[in-house]
This record gives sequence, C-alpha cells and structure tokens, in this order.
Amino acid sequence: MPIIKLDAIDSTNRYLRKLTNEEVVKDYTTVVTKHQTNGRGQMGTIWNSESSKNLTFSVFKDVSKQHIEYPFHISIATSLALIKSLQSFSIPKLSVKWPNDILSEDKKICGILIENVIKQSHITASIIGIGLNINQTEFEGLPKASSLKLLSGRTFYLDEVLDVVLKNLKYYFNILKSQDYSNLKREYEMYLFRKNKPSTFKDAEGCVFSGFIKNVSVSGNLRVLLEDEIIKEYDLKDITLLY
Repeated sequence: MPIIKLDAIDSTNRYLRKLTNEEVVKDYTTVVTKHQTNGRGQMGTIWNSESSKNLTFSVFKDVSKQHIEYPFHISIATSLALIKSLQSFSIPKLSVKWPNDILSEDKKICGILIENVIKQSHITASIIGIGLNINQTEFEGLPKASSLKLLSGRTFYLDEVLDVVLKNLKYYFNILKSQDYSNLKREYEMYLFRKNKPSTFKDAEGCVFSGFIKNVSVSGNLRVLLEDEIIKEYDLKDITLLY
C-alpha cells in the first residue's frame, strides 16, 4: 500500500482529500506526518500533538464496490481495528467512547475523524483520519489524555504501530465487505465506554441529565435508558457524554 510521509502538513485528511481530487488514489493509500499543524477532531475540535512523538495519519479507503447502507459501520470497523492493534501492544482496559474515541483506563489515547466521499447518494470512499498518542508524556490542560508510553512505560516505534494499525484496518474492512454487520456491531458494543453504567450527559441546549448507555442503533445513534424505562436515541450533535 502506498505510504506518503511528510515532515509537516496542516491536516492529513485535507491533504488526502486534495490528492483524490487530482488523481486516482489506490486503496489504503496512507498519508502520515511528523507534525500536523491544524488537525481536526469530531465536531470541529482541534487535535493537538507533539511533533515526532505520535501518529497522525489518514487512510484512503475505497468502498465504491460495496453497498454501505449506514456510514457508521465504517466508524465501527475503524474503532475495532484500533482496539485490536492496541491489544497487541498490551495496552490495558480499552474502550470506545461513542462514537469513536479510543480510551485506555478512561483516558483518551486516540481520536478518529472519518470524512466520506459521496457520489449520487452512495458512499464511494472514506478518508479516515487517526490521531494516536504514542510517546508524548505531557498533556498540558488535558487531564483526560494519555499515551501508550504513559500507560505501558515503554517507548514505541511509530512505524511499527502504524503497520499494525493498517493490517487491522484491512482485517476489519474485509469483515465489513462480507456484510457481517451484526457481529461487527456486537463486538463494538462490547467495548462501549460506560455501557450499562449510570452516566451523565449534556444535550444540545446545555441541559444535564442522567441515564444508562445500552447500545447503538444500526445507524450509529446512541441508545440511552432514561427514567421511566424509556430508551431514547441520540445523534452525535444532540448529546455529549460527560465523564
């Protein structure tokens, strides 16, 4: 698979999207940079990362020959690929904070931003941006952030971690291609952060409320058990899970 290595770029997702507009890009083409100056997370948040200490990269995934009814299945496959990769490095107590933040011991170590390319109401490709904290040990102003080095006490080779992640992305996208959606969703829900635990949420109006995360819908909405045994579904823009 082609791997493009850059010293610095504003955003690997933006670079890869521009590349797809200019030429035919091979499946699993990966853009990785030592320093990302304007990385983005979910809902427009900024992803900060120390130069040369972490993995910031984007992967082009061609899904033009697949029928993906729900884009969230791409997020599920990506999340599980990260979980499987981190398990291979003995990173403890892994979970997925809906929709696709990867946590270890309740600390965020990885963020995922997926931008789908849609033509004629059909997803033809995905640009999967991943920021994974590897050897950074200080996160000023981010008390809920951690890294593989802080969690394990050892220093990692970035290229080795990247290689494992790409292999697991292929593994889970092959499962996605086989349309084994129910098993993928079931495995994802096994790692769902705070599942069946009393949790606090904030809605789009800023109101704080309590509930129990039960699972996700087929479209990727979070299903929360509220008072009076009512289960309500929430979209990403409608709800924030507070720790």
